[in-house]
Amino acid sequence: MNFPSNTMSYLTFVSRGTTPVPSAPVSPSSSFDPFPSKRRFTPLRPIRNWLESIKIQDPKFAHRLCELIPSQCPFERDIKLFGHLLFHIPPLCKLNPFYEELVSLRFQALCYLADECGEDISAYC
Repeated sequence: MNFPSNTMSYLTFVSRGTTPVPSAPVSPSSSFDPFPSKRRFTPLRPIRNWLESIKIQDPKFAHRLCELIPSQCPFERDIKLFGHLLFHIPPLCKLNPFYEELVSLRFQALCYLADECGEDISAYC
């Protein structure tokens, strides 16, 4: 096989266990970005920020959050007729735009009750 001279020198260079030095410095801006100048329209960001900024410092508030935010998706169901499965409704909670923030808030409430108040949280799980 006939290789160009620069390919052969590269192959010998790599086979010796060293890496070739790049000819031009690689800048972080050279990474692929499909929408480099577009800003994303996020109308729900203020509500997400507000939910993330909630600090739990009251046991009553923590209890209320644990009661209001379910630990599992309440919409998932198996619809049966005479013992036969007709259809399955998948969990729709992931469609909620605030799902991650609400789950995080419930987790913070549970951690507050367990760590700060020393309560048994097994009733909420």
